[in-house]
Amino acid sequence: MTLNIETFKNADLSQGWRPGNNAGGASLFKALGHPLAAPMGHAIIERLKSCGPVAVYDPSGTIGNFHAYYDLAKIEIEGYYVQRYEDLDATFMGHDAKPVSACRNAKAKAVLVLLFDAHKTLGPIAHIFPDGAEIITLDDMRLPDNMLTNKSNYLDPINFATNFAFLRDRKGANGSDGLHTAIASANYWATHGAKDPKLWLCLFDEEGGILAQWEQDLPAAGCPFVVDSQMVREKFDLGDYEGSLFIHAIRIAGHDVVKYAMDVYGDNGKALTCTHDANAWPADYYAGMPAGDDSETLTLIVQNSHPMPIPPKSIGFNIVGAQDIAWHEEEIPPFGTKTLNVSEMLPDAKFPDQIETVAGRYFVRPRYEVIRSKTGQRRMAHGNVERTDLKPNPEIEKLGSILGKGYIMPLPVLPTEWFNTNVLPTPMARSEQEMPLRVELIDASGKLVASKYLGRIPRRDHLAIDIDTWLAEEKKQLPSGHGHVEFLYDFREGGEANGWLHALGRYEQKSSGHRAETIFGAHIYNTATIYKDEPQSYIGKPPGLTTRLFLRLGDESKDTLCHLVYPASTDWHPKSDTRLILHNALGEPVAEHRVQINCGGSHFWRYHEVFSAEERARVEVKGNKLGYVIVRDTTCRLFGFHGLINGAESFCLDHMFGF
Repeated sequence: MTLNIETFKNADLSQGWRPGNNAGGASLFKALGHPLAAPMGHAIIERLKSCGPVAVYDPSGTIGNFHAYYDLAKIEIEGYYVQRYEDLDATFMGHDAKPVSACRNAKAKAVLVLLFDAHKTLGPIAHIFPDGAEIITLDDMRLPDNMLTNKSNYLDPINFATNFAFLRDRKGANGSDGLHTAIASANYWATHGAKDPKLWLCLFDEEGGILAQWEQDLPAAGCPFVVDSQMVREKFDLGDYEGSLFIHAIRIAGHDVVKYAMDVYGDNGKALTCTHDANAWPADYYAGMPAGDDSETLTLIVQNSHPMPIPPKSIGFNIVGAQDIAWHEEEIPPFGTKTLNVSEMLPDAKFPDQIETVAGRYFVRPRYEVIRSKTGQRRMAHGNVERTDLKPNPEIEKLGSILGKGYIMPLPVLPTEWFNTNVLPTPMARSEQEMPLRVELIDASGKLVASKYLGRIPRRDHLAIDIDTWLAEEKKQLPSGHGHVEFLYDFREGGEANGWLHALGRYEQKSSGHRAETIFGAHIYNTATIYKDEPQSYIGKPPGLTTRLFLRLGDESKDTLCHLVYPASTDWHPKSDTRLILHNALGEPVAEHRVQINCGGSHFWRYHEVFSAEERARVEVKGNKLGYVIVRDTTCRLFGFHGLINGAESFCLDHMFGF
């Protein structure tokens, strides 16, 4: 059963671009389900239980969200009252909606007003409530003002820049096989004018119990910060732990989304992962999780993102295109974390099968973990939101005359000498029954090496393209040794498309067999003509196409790798003008290198090869080694991937974020 909360609003962009950074995320469920607000919400229910009959006044359609978290069946409801005429056909728990004007005649001892900032509304209508009735509002579960950016509008999304991260720290049996986690980001809020931004953090264990709560100061504008599991362990004197880290960026500006990179690393080098932030909005379904092969065990880490349990048989898995769902049979406690063995639940699923997760809006975008039985190697990655609102869009087939390639889904082809690359197109909408596609293999120079029409791929068909095999079949090579692929819509035999084209890349280090996976969705890149909200721009109205990507750096034992792709739907600048700007721990630029990427091409580089030892030494300031690189280009929009490489033993890869 799906949780009855509104977590995401897909904005109607048919009339063009709209400003704002919330990208459709709803803030009401965040306000109701915040770890600090939840005890106060339960206290409201306990208080109402002793009041006698309660009139529930719901002026803005909040009752479903509130009831999902806080059980109104526990109180004696006298009646259900609404403000909007169009809501009069609603019912709640057997009570037909009545106009709020009828509330004055209610035989109620208390009125529950489902509204934050209630003082703005209640003054002019206080006379319509029953005489002597106690008035209780959602302001009784409000966060302290010192955590808010906009105190006058409580549900402003800027007040609820929250997210969940996964945090694990294990010492291991012999001191050499421990597992650790690091959450890395930057203080991009201060670059937008935030004066005193901080993080409010709450660490939950697997059962949802609170292990620690604290505030963390943020560095200067644009500077990186890290929440490291080992430092948290020492700070709060914890044993081994695994669970959810709730992150709330308070007193911020500009962005109401908490972006981060999550590194998982092991003492023995067999675990190394970098993955993206979780997305802050629990979804109905997730997809883009590939099955493991015969030597691998696939698990999904479910982080209950709410202050109420996930009921049994609310989370399930099926192979994309198949109907049979394997359900998890047990309850997961509020804010609890549970690792589900997908390989056991779907024993017939084998790579390249794609797995669909039935999530019911109970948790944010989850991570999956794959362990290779023979080697002990492990990796983590994330799926993506599977859209429930998208339908086929017949306009997409007509875009080519103006927008050239139109939607492009690029994935890197890492240097073929060191890595094997597999790429898989992935259905990411519930209504998507086919994908009419071709794939193009492009050298780093921008030269087309090979093109393959894939047909109208049915939803159930899971197709993996091995780049080494493809090159051998074509009897060709990548002249630069690396490049990228582009998945493109191709309607030569008809077909339907929705613009939510996704693809997954799986990469294997040939020296070690260690793997990494990353998934992303298509965009229209580098065009002057706008179609709805494409091409997308981080700052300003498109086509204000520029690049500002954050590249965090590894420790001394691991080099940082970066793969930049310059996709273009139409002809754009022949070459990029890309600056790789190294910053020290104080956020000061200390070195810079310029590169030019051919339009339609790509560029693979490593930190230790581009920046000299002397330049790298400038990063450290008074023992602080948290330097970073900003990839900046004012001429085009680049798509970036970042990772770490631990010699010939392991590596990791995921897409980058910008701000």
